[in-house]
Amino acid sequence: MGKIKEIFDGVATVGKVMLLSRRPSPAGKPKDERLIIMGNGPSLRETIADHLEILKMSNTLAVNFAANADTYRDLKPDLYVLADPHFFRTGADGKSTDPNVVRLWDNIAATDWQMTLYVPCKAKLPEAIRKNNNITVKTYNLTPGEGLRGPVHWLYRQGLAMPRPRNVLIASIMVALREGYRDIVIVGADHTWSRDLWVDDKNRVISVQKHFYKDNDKEFERVAQEYAGYHLHDILNSLTIAFRSYHQIAGYAAKIGAKITNCTPGSFIDAFPRSDLSSLQVI
Repeated sequence: MGKIKEIFDGVATVGKVMLLSRRPSPAGKPKDERLIIMGNGPSLRETIADHLEILKMSNTLAVNFAANADTYRDLKPDLYVLADPHFFRTGADGKSTDPNVVRLWDNIAATDWQMTLYVPCKAKLPEAIRKNNNITVKTYNLTPGEGLRGPVHWLYRQGLAMPRPRNVLIASIMVALREGYRDIVIVGADHTWSRDLWVDDKNRVISVQKHFYKDNDKEFERVAQEYAGYHLHDILNSLTIAFRSYHQIAGYAAKIGAKITNCTPGSFIDAFPRSDLSSLQVI
């Protein structure tokens, strides 16, 4: 049954690619440099405090609301990945109705160092981003791809699909691999969501999304509204998909000769070997 399911999943993936995927930006050439992907988990505060110089000397990738944090201009990330459709929704005036998103775009638009911004192929960007000569915009597909390993890995290499992207870290790793990085380190990827998940006395599922920066009341309200109507089994199933995607990434990385190391203390991701950032060999 396993092989039959993989065949059916592969056929479904081809259909999704034909319907959803667009031509992404060209793949990058293989790189000798290491890339540190900075998730927004709470442990990133400790990592920045203890290893700021390592981060500043390395190629780094930031995600989501990182540009709203005070450390954005100190770290000066080389790459930046946005995935959530929330960042690209606009009101009648062409701007986001979320002030946190407005501030995010303003901060990214003010970037005064060379940075590559990766967004989904169908995303529409503020004009200020396109006018900033320091920012190179590249596109990628968020189309989920599963099935027989050979064909689905081919789709990954072409940038037409990726393991089901339940969060921006999944997308970021796949973007980094296609960009040519073969030594990838992950920090700030706590993924300890199950510790902060419960059901209140009104049967509402409560999920606290902790970040290395302090979320304001507006963001807490937005997350609560997004989770409204979801049942516990929906959330747990979503977590299952995310953690399974990391194992699919690990298999693909091994196939193309890439190494992914998780340097997040206490991380719940069990797909990649662990290490401490300060113990890694300098390259």
